[in-house]
Amino acid sequence: MNNLQAISNNAYDLVIIGGGINGAGVVRDAALRGLKTLLIEKNDFSSGSTSWSTRLIHGGLRYLETFEFSLVRESLQEREILLHIAPHLVKPLLLTIPIYRDRSRPYWKIQAGMFLYDILSFDKSLLSHRMLPKRKFQQLFPDLDAEGLCGGAQYYDCQVAYAERLCLENILSAQAAGATVLNYVQVKQLHQRGNRIDSLSCCDRFTGEEVKVKLSDRGVVVNTSGPWVDQILESITANGLTSSRSESKKIGPTKGSHIIVDPFPGAPMTALYVEAKTDGRPFFIIPWLGRYLIGTTDKHFQGNLDRIKADNDEIDYLLNETNRVIPIAGLSRQDVKFTYSGVRPLPWEEGKQPGKITRKHIICDRTPAGIMNLISLIGGKLTTYRQVAEEIVNAVYQKLGEKAPACSTQNQPLPGAILPNDSRFKKALDDYRDVIPPSSIHHLFSIYGARAIEVLALTDCSSDLAEVITPELPDIKAQIVYAVNSELARTLVDLARRRTSVAMLRNYGLDLLPVMTEVLTKHCGWSSQDCDRQVEDYYTYIQLNCIPDYQLTDLKIWDRG
Repeated sequence: MNNLQAISNNAYDLVIIGGGINGAGVVRDAALRGLKTLLIEKNDFSSGSTSWSTRLIHGGLRYLETFEFSLVRESLQEREILLHIAPHLVKPLLLTIPIYRDRSRPYWKIQAGMFLYDILSFDKSLLSHRMLPKRKFQQLFPDLDAEGLCGGAQYYDCQVAYAERLCLENILSAQAAGATVLNYVQVKQLHQRGNRIDSLSCCDRFTGEEVKVKLSDRGVVVNTSGPWVDQILESITANGLTSSRSESKKIGPTKGSHIIVDPFPGAPMTALYVEAKTDGRPFFIIPWLGRYLIGTTDKHFQGNLDRIKADNDEIDYLLNETNRVIPIAGLSRQDVKFTYSGVRPLPWEEGKQPGKITRKHIICDRTPAGIMNLISLIGGKLTTYRQVAEEIVNAVYQKLGEKAPACSTQNQPLPGAILPNDSRFKKALDDYRDVIPPSSIHHLFSIYGARAIEVLALTDCSSDLAEVITPELPDIKAQIVYAVNSELARTLVDLARRRTSVAMLRNYGLDLLPVMTEVLTKHCGWSSQDCDRQVEDYYTYIQLNCIPDYQLTDLKIWDRG
């Protein structure tokens, strides 16, 4: 629970609004450098754009076409850093690009891009690219569309299968360094006095309790709320009145949707980076936790940022284009096991096609608008969050009038960082294999890294926590308790969608709710009324965000047994 009374008695050097990956990076960096820091998130951490990404840590190969070389270089450097500070979460991923004669990117252009990509990542630990002539390519990928095929290219980027946990580990690291972090607390207003924001009015979304957060005399506000940046700026009041100044739009959101399917005929062993046959738009077909992640779409979005869902036409587009790339796939709507959709917080560029809008981030200082201590982040990528955070915290120190201490986040591992050959992994297998399946122990280390030992320890006193949540998945009941007690989880959606991925891997998580609520009642003090309310909220969330509209009439999905 949030202790809002204690928060109201403090004054903070830095208040961060938004707990996605960029806000998490900023709060960690600031706390490690010694600032008295508070992060406020209106939903759960990583519940917005971070959670709805393609889950890649990549250099941005296609940005070479728009000559954004500095962005590619920055991304490649950050990719290498993340491989070292989060090796349990960030893994090398082999990607394959089929090259066709009649598409927008010919063989020579892809080859040139591959060479340039290697040059810009000269200090990488991953393998360099290789080009595959048509005959060799067809030996490796006989099921791919052969019409107009010229060959292909292969190169390495990285995957973060549990993107939400990369964000969470930054949050937990910041908390351990002294930061205060709040989820489910909404910023209602920013109060301006003179040329500064001096306080924020906030509300706990569970209890309705209101609190006024105060800044120190030099305090700074950083707005990393992603697609909600403009909404935060519109909430500024001066002398009790909403600001009347004309604000230019900062965010030009574009919507990206994904589908998840089981392995299918012709499913590739590597990730595919392909061009859609109908419109040339690039998309991915990626092996992910035993399933395949397909996406993404890219179109302008003007709807409710809190209600985003893959449209039927987007789902059909991804299915049809996958079938065109892999003719024997035969995917249909019935094969879709989960969908998700999110909004990219890109800069507002009127008249530009979504794919042409820059992916460079912009740090927007509000000083020209008469507010000396407010910074907003426009854009930002999962891959470059750490570097963006470093840049923002340096800017905060400049506003504080102090010399910025050295940033340590490029070298300091995240809390779960562990290598596969670490002796702690073997010891855990030896200690627990008689009560927990080895597959589950492996799974715990892939999610929690070194912190898996803490999850396993919960089973020492309560043997029932060693049981799997469902026989179809390796997750165990101890993860539920650990998420509530040690990872700031407060809802069933937090548990099934972000602390674990069971919602995405097993019938939207609906079958698992009775088991989860039983554990929560027995071990976490949740009442039956709490659980009933949470179950209703869970069904609403899944219906509004994840289940395709065409599936909502399927009574089996809603059978609560």
